[in-house]
Amino acid sequence: MRLAVLSDIHGNLEALHRVLSDADARQAEHIVCLGDCIGYGPEPEAVIREIRGRSIPAITGNHEMVVQDRIHLKWFNFMARRSLEKTLAMLSADSLACIRALPFSRSINESRFVHGFPPDSARTYLFEVSDSQLRQTFETMVERICFVGHTHDLELIGYDGSLMERRPLNEGITRLSPDGRYLVNVGSVGQPRDGTSHAKYVIWDSDEARLETRFVSYDIAKTVAGIRVAGLPEAHARCLM
Repeated sequence: MRLAVLSDIHGNLEALHRVLSDADARQAEHIVCLGDCIGYGPEPEAVIREIRGRSIPAITGNHEMVVQDRIHLKWFNFMARRSLEKTLAMLSADSLACIRALPFSRSINESRFVHGFPPDSARTYLFEVSDSQLRQTFETMVERICFVGHTHDLELIGYDGSLMERRPLNEGITRLSPDGRYLVNVGSVGQPRDGTSHAKYVIWDSDEARLETRFVSYDIAKTVAGIRVAGLPEAHARCLM
């Protein structure tokens, strides 16, 4: 099965449209979204409608947790809180209800999908986890492979039962061992933080044990203009350019 995995769209409809078109062109059979569809970007309502319209399974990100309970705003810095408060006002009642119903993890085709860290954390960053915690997770995780987002940065962590390797996930094809266990950070569609402006996502071919990391160009200027028109913090625009 060819499965496209995307994360951290953050209200960036232009990037999402280009990624979905790219996934269709690459003949992805299914798509999963790892959360943080909202926050930072100018079109959260349209992003949620697109995800729902295509029946894409999604999970709760740390930004969606604010919709579920506003007490979670305290976890964010002042700028992110301001952005989220504006974002909440942009969402329809239907979209808010949809977000509140999202699960914290999914298991599909013997793979796990979570925003931050398995089994079901939306808040834990991969870089916060020690090597000993990673080994314990690999040894107890039911699924052989887990896809995460949250850091906005591509990364691959492999474990063969003895040795563990952490490395960047580069553009193009990466072959995985059919016997290994893996954590795959799929990067960000809407606000990458890895030094390039492309929207990022991966296609997992479970039959071939192959990851394809996609870098997709989109109309950044249109998203930047939308951020400014929406009155969102200027920093959200600058980080895209």
